[in-house]
Order: sequence, then C-alpha cells, then structure tokens
Amino acid sequence: MRMSDPQWWLLDDLVLARATIDRAATLRSDEEWVGQARAASGTRFVHVHEGAALMAENSLVLEPQVRAEVPTTLLGVDESGVAYFCAHHDDRTFAPAIDGARWSDLRMSGSSLDATDAGLMVAAVALDNWSRTHRHCPRCGSQLQWHEAGWSRRCPEDGAPQFPRTDPAVIVLVRDDEDKALLGRQVRWEPTWFSTLAGFVEAGESAEAAVRREVFEESGVRIGESPEDLAYLGSQPWPFPASLMLGYHAWAADTTIDVDGDEIAEARWFTRTELAAACESGEVSLPPAVSIARKLIERWYGSPLPGDWSRPFTRPPSSR
Repeated sequence: MRMSDPQWWLLDDLVLARATIDRAATLRSDEEWVGQARAASGTRFVHVHEGAALMAENSLVLEPQVRAEVPTTLLGVDESGVAYFCAHHDDRTFAPAIDGARWSDLRMSGSSLDATDAGLMVAAVALDNWSRTHRHCPRCGSQLQWHEAGWSRRCPEDGAPQFPRTDPAVIVLVRDDEDKALLGRQVRWEPTWFSTLAGFVEAGESAEAAVRREVFEESGVRIGESPEDLAYLGSQPWPFPASLMLGYHAWAADTTIDVDGDEIAEARWFTRTELAAACESGEVSLPPAVSIARKLIERWYGSPLPGDWSRPFTRPPSSR
C-alpha cells in the first residue's frame, strides 16, 4: 500500500510556506484603522519593486515610514500588535538608498530568511506582481482604484471588484516499482539542470488529473490509475508571478520515456546511488533549497543532496 510508506507524510520544511504574521483580513476594510496603522511609529514597511525586496545581510529591510505617495498593502499584524505593510515602488517612487541594502528575489534569498521575513516577503512579492499587472478593469478598461488596504481593486464605473489571482500548479516526483526517481530537464535549461516535472492545472481539471496529464505529456510516462499511486505532500506559494505549487509523489505504471521535445529536452530515471554520484560529480544540479522541487527529491532520497542551481537575479533599475 503506497500510503503505508512513511515518506507520504506532509512536508514540514517548505521554506516559502512559513509565516508567523496574522494577515488580519478583518481589518483590511477598516479604513480608519488602516490609516492610523500606516502612520503609527511602530509600523514597519517592506520595500518591493518588480519582484524583488530590499534586504540587508539575510533579513528584510523593515523601515518605520514611507513617503505619502507610495502605495501600500497591509501584510498583517504580529502578536505584539505591530502592523506590517508592503510598500510598492516604481521608478517614480523608488525606495531611498540604505547603506548595505540590496535588492533580492525569493529564488536567491528565500532560504536564508527566518519564518517571519519569509512570510512577509512571499506575500509582498505576490501582491506587488499582481498590482503591477492588474491596473485596469478587464470589462471596460477604466483605471482601477485600490481598496481593502491594497487587497482588492474596484472599477470606478461599475464597482466590480478585482482580487489577487493564484494559479494552481502541480509538481511531482515520479517513482517506479524499483523506487527510482524520474527527473527532467527543460529545453531552456543548462545541460546539468534537472528537476521534477510540473505544470498548471487547467480549467475544469482536478489537481490529480493534472499530475497524470502533465507527466504523460512531458515525459511519456504513465502514472497508475489507483488513488494509492498519488501521494500529496504539501503546497508552497511560488509568486513568479502567482503560482501555488501542489507537491506530489506519484508511482508509474508505464516507465517508458518519450519526452515531448518542446518543453522537456531530456528525462532520466535515477537510483539513489546514481543521483548522489551525479550530484557529487556535477553531472546533475538540482533546484535550490527554496523550491518545493528540492524538498520532493530529498524526501525520496532520505537526506540532503549536494549542490544546486539557481537563475541569476538582475537588480531592478533605479531612477537615481
């Protein structure tokens, strides 16, 4: 029975799934409270710009104030009553220069953050990505107005609300009857970069159906039809720009590989010994620790593996 495998237990170390701040959703519509909180001396602001946040060392820069013209979104309130806001910067309202600070994205810095900063940064980046790409009403094209402390937009013509979108996606480590693991390389990746297979859930589709469809479309491998051939292991937000990654292990009924060639250039079955040796030699590089893909692989392997890869980060342009 698949579910008797202790490896099916939910992942408890997903870096970007951590959070300690109460999101205080009931306070978002209280304009008086939000206004007072934004002006309070104890309030702290996370600076974000084009998918990056301002950091110093391995922590977010949390400043006590921002200029009045900078739009903000309430991120939440901690157990001491301190409010946290995301400050959305563009090239006109760029964050002030701070000694030792740098712009960093979640791929590069997410794994170094503590739980509080990780939760704040994930929410801030996700909200900023949505804010930059949803400025006009999809019905009439009118400029949307900010509401609910930054968590919604309203059309001034018909009052229709718009909310941040979340796109569900599945990500899966496929295993065979010999407990080998299937890893693939996307066509745009470096020759050594391998990871789990993944894809978006389509309209009218369950997550489980998406796992089976995506694996077959990308690799030619067929997942078994029994409910025991899929094990859900947890989810993690991935705001690049708006995904929620639903993580699985799955067991193959047909292990024949036939990659699509359009998205996946190569797929290989690995034993634990083969994968460890390939990682040690540099023949294979795995995703960074911030990703759920890394956790799915290491859950199967049984311990951490050496080495990783990550995409380079380009600092957002400054108007200064």
